[in-house]
Amino acid sequence: MVAQHPRPSARVGRPRALGPSESELSPRDEVLAAAAELFTENGYAATTTRAVAEKAGLRQASMYHYFARKEDILATLLESTVEPSLRLATALLARPAADPAARLWALAAADAALLHRGLYNLGALYQLPEVRGERFAGFRGARAELRAAYGELLELIAPGEPGRELRCDLLLGLVEGGVAVVRDRGRGGGEDGYGTAEVGAAVADAALRLAGCDRHAREAAARAGRELP
Repeated sequence: MVAQHPRPSARVGRPRALGPSESELSPRDEVLAAAAELFTENGYAATTTRAVAEKAGLRQASMYHYFARKEDILATLLESTVEPSLRLATALLARPAADPAARLWALAAADAALLHRGLYNLGALYQLPEVRGERFAGFRGARAELRAAYGELLELIAPGEPGRELRCDLLLGLVEGGVAVVRDRGRGGGEDGYGTAEVGAAVADAALRLAGCDRHAREAAARAGRELP
């Protein structure tokens, strides 16, 4: 999945190695952007903190003002691929009057869009052996909560359906893996690739198919899901 960086913040902190940057990103966000590119293109293990700092236009010592270790940067990037979707899932589960199929459509569409619109496929880093470490417990916990939210919506759509855990794993794999398959076809839609809204809607429709919804139910859920905040 691809990281969605925080809204640019004010320029505070340590001085730059190359002077003021033309980017609107804060130095911290530039570190995240630089790391996202280097981790996904060169590999996490092969990327040094010096390389990240140079890419971000900072002295290596200055970068440590924002992140003490390389794994702190990776953890922040990975958490940013899950936490917005988890917040949405929590809000959707708090609306019991809404059609669960519509809520599943809304969650899957937003989750897929989050992963698709980023510049780099950070989802490819989910399986790194380093991610099993204690520093990444927050990311793993958030991802587990998101998986549980998908499972709760599946149960609401088809109560008592056997194989819930398997279907839940397949659903999470559909969202994460499906986006990974299509995101490299280019940006912005058209002949060179798929647009983010198109990908989100297609993944959400596939999620409803996995949940057992027929065509009429899927179309109704999509209409209602688009109206959910």
